Amino acid sequence: MPVLRMENASKRYKTDKKQVQYAVRDLSLTVEQGEFVFLIGSSGAGKSTLLQLIGSEIYPDEGVVYLNDVNIARLIGPWRTRATRSFGIVNQQCQLIRKRTIGDNLLLAANAGGMLRRSKSRQAVKKALGIVGLPGVETYYPAELSIGECRRVELARALINSPPLLLLDELTANLDDDNIWDLMHLLNELNTRGTTIVMATHASQYVNIMRRRVVTLVDCRVAGDVKNGKYGDIV
Repeated sequence: MPVLRMENASKRYKTDKKQVQYAVRDLSLTVEQGEFVFLIGSSGAGKSTLLQLIGSEIYPDEGVVYLNDVNIARLIGPWRTRATRSFGIVNQQCQLIRKRTIGDNLLLAANAGGMLRRSKSRQAVKKALGIVGLPGVETYYPAELSIGECRRVELARALINSPPLLLLDELTANLDDDNIWDLMHLLNELNTRGTTIVMATHASQYVNIMRRRVVTLVDCRVAGDVKNGKYGDIV
């Protein structure tokens, strides 16, 4: 099971006026296996960038991100591919291919993760959709499902290769209370079974109910890190 560690990680970008600004700055954070961590903060605080750094979608300009004491940025070829299989990722924006069926969307993810046998891939698709409570939707297209169902499909896609770590960016955004609670219950079950979860969210009510570790970002830095915390806790 992976242990994540960030040491003084920063990510810069240039504005239209060619000024350098930070997306995250001097972040240090450790996530142990089996933890459930909520990332909270206002829009632009750095939550999405932090998740992208952890998942090696981008690399820090300064500092280091470690996966089990290995600097992810230095991995190449099959070593990098093997490391990225540790992550199941749901991005803030929907990533489903609209012209592909739900089954095909998940098959692409299964094969990208190294599951090359078609029969095994199809079994994995059925299992992942069953876990998120959407059995039998393989032949549907994304446009035929509700927003909540599409988010469940994206979670199923993240789960299809049984990753030990989930990185979730605003999974519950634009969902009603019933959908949010169902997803939180599912995530709690996955975490109970050993899956590490790092989740960026604005769903303050559910953060307060679940009382997990809460990491607060303010102005691209960690401002609070509270075990069994509530939304807005700093210390």
